[in-house]
Amino acid sequence: MLALASIDRGDIANYVSALFEVYIALILIYVLSNLLFAFGLRPPYSRWFDVVMKFLRDVCDPYLRIFRRFIPTIGAIDFSPTLAIIVLIVLDPIVHNLIAG
Repeated sequence: MLALASIDRGDIANYVSALFEVYIALILIYVLSNLLFAFGLRPPYSRWFDVVMKFLRDVCDPYLRIFRRFIPTIGAIDFSPTLAIIVLIVLDPIVHNLIAG
């Protein structure tokens, strides 16, 4: 019970900031793994790769779909992850300062 009493707004703000950073890292991993998949570097019949890709797709696609509605793909290049990461980078200090006070 004493540990809960020592948590302040700064700790919560740091936790939320860490969540932003982890989500940015997940988006980057998702983009890089899709890039490797596009170049044919996927191991054949790899169950673990399918599980990892399904997890990344389930976590990243709902957020990326917001930007895919407004930004069309140009050829085979999808710019929505770039804008999504920029938005997260801009929102991170704003949310951190709002929570920290």
